[in-house]
Amino acid sequence: MKKLKYALAFLGLTAIILPQQLEAQDFFKDRKLYLNEDGSNYVKFTFMTQAWLRSIDYNPGSTINGVQKDKGTDIGIRRYRIQMYGQLTDRVFAYSQFGENNFNTISERKLGFFVHDAYGEYAIDKKALSLGVGLSGWSGLSRFSSPSVGSILGIDAPLFLQTTNDVNDQFLRKLSVFAKGKIGKLDYRLQMADPLEVNNSPAVQNRTTFSMDPAEMQWNGYFQYQFLYQESNMTPYMVGTYQGKKRVFNIGAGFIYQKDAMWMLTDTDDIEKSNMVHFAGDVFYDAPIGANGQAVSFYGNVTSYDFGKNYTRNGGPMNPTNGINNPAMLNGGGNSFPMYGTGTVIYAQAGYKFKDNLIGKTTLMPYVSLQHANYDRLNDAMNFFDAGVNWLLDGNVAKLTVAYQNWPVYTTDGNKTGSEGGVIAQLQVLFN
Repeated sequence: MKKLKYALAFLGLTAIILPQQLEAQDFFKDRKLYLNEDGSNYVKFTFMTQAWLRSIDYNPGSTINGVQKDKGTDIGIRRYRIQMYGQLTDRVFAYSQFGENNFNTISERKLGFFVHDAYGEYAIDKKALSLGVGLSGWSGLSRFSSPSVGSILGIDAPLFLQTTNDVNDQFLRKLSVFAKGKIGKLDYRLQMADPLEVNNSPAVQNRTTFSMDPAEMQWNGYFQYQFLYQESNMTPYMVGTYQGKKRVFNIGAGFIYQKDAMWMLTDTDDIEKSNMVHFAGDVFYDAPIGANGQAVSFYGNVTSYDFGKNYTRNGGPMNPTNGINNPAMLNGGGNSFPMYGTGTVIYAQAGYKFKDNLIGKTTLMPYVSLQHANYDRLNDAMNFFDAGVNWLLDGNVAKLTVAYQNWPVYTTDGNKTGSEGGVIAQLQVLFN
C-alpha cells in the first residue's frame, strides 16, 4: 500500500513538474530567453575571449619597469566581453556590455573589468526611427568606427577609425543621445555625445592637443546605402566579415565634429582653440563566390582628419612595455606608432575564404590590410601593414589567427628611421 502511495505521489509530482519543464524549454530557444510566446520579446547573453601569444621587436629604447628591452614574447587577453541585451517590449530595446581590454603582465590586477555599453532605446517607428540614450558605440564616421570585434576579418580592427579612443570617450563608447534607423536601403545613425573629461592629454604646447577645458557637445553621423543584403542595426557594432553567408555591398560616408576640442600655444604664448572635424567615405563588399563555401571580403576607406596643427597620437594594442629611455623617439615604447594624426588616411583590407571542409571540417581565410597615412607632422608617409590567416575551426565560434604586423618608427622631428614588427597568434572563442 505504501509503495502504491509513493508511486501515485511520484506521478502527481511529475504531472506538475514536467509541463513546467516543457514550458521552460519552449521559452528558451535560439540561445534566447523568450519573454512572450512568439519570441519577439527576449533577453540574450553572449561572451567572447580573444587571447594573444606574441613575439615582436620593440621600438628603440623601450623599457619594462626601467629595464631596456629590444624584443620579447608575451601572452595576454586582448579582449574579453559579456553582452546582455534584449527586446523587452515591441518598442523597447536595452543593451549592456562588460569586459576587459589589453590585460597583460604589466597591467593593474583586478581593475580592468569595466562597463563598455549601457543604454536603452525606444522605437518611434520600428524600422525608420529609434531614439536612445546612455553609454553607447553609436559613433559616426565609418563602418569600423564601431566594429563587431567577434567577426573582424584580421587579428585586430582598424583601430585608427576609433578617433578619440580613451581620450574623451570610454574605449570608443560615448555618453550620448542617438537616433538610428533605415529609410529604404539607406541605413543611418546620428549621435549627440557629451565628451568625457580629458585627463590624459599633454599640456598645451606649440602644436594642438585635446583641450582640458569643459567640452562642447560632439556630433557624429554615419550613412550607408545597402545595395544588397539589408544588415541588422540592432546594435551599433558592424560585422567584419560574414564568411560567405551573406551577399553585402555598401557605400557609406560619415563625420565627427566637436567645437573647440583642441588647443595650442601661439607664438605669443596665447591659447588658441580649434575645432575637431573628421570626414570619411568607405565601401564594403562581402560575398560568396563559389558553390563550396568560398568567399571574398573587401573594405576600403578614405578619411580626412583635422585634429589641428601637427597633431599625432600613438597607439599600441596591449603594449608589452611601459617606458622609453630615448627622448628623441616619437613612437613611444613597445609596439606603439603614430596611428592618429591630422591629415589623410587611406585604408584597405581584403580576405579570401577557401572552400568549406578544406582541412577536415575546418577551413582557412587569409587576409591582408594596409593603413597608409600622410600626417602633417610627419615628413614621411606612415604605413602600417598587417597580414595573416584565419583558421576557422568553427566559423567565429572558434578560430585561430596568425598574423605578421609591421609599423614605422619616427623621431620627434617627424623623420622615419626604420620599422619594427612581429608575429601574433590569437585564439578566439565566442558564444553568441
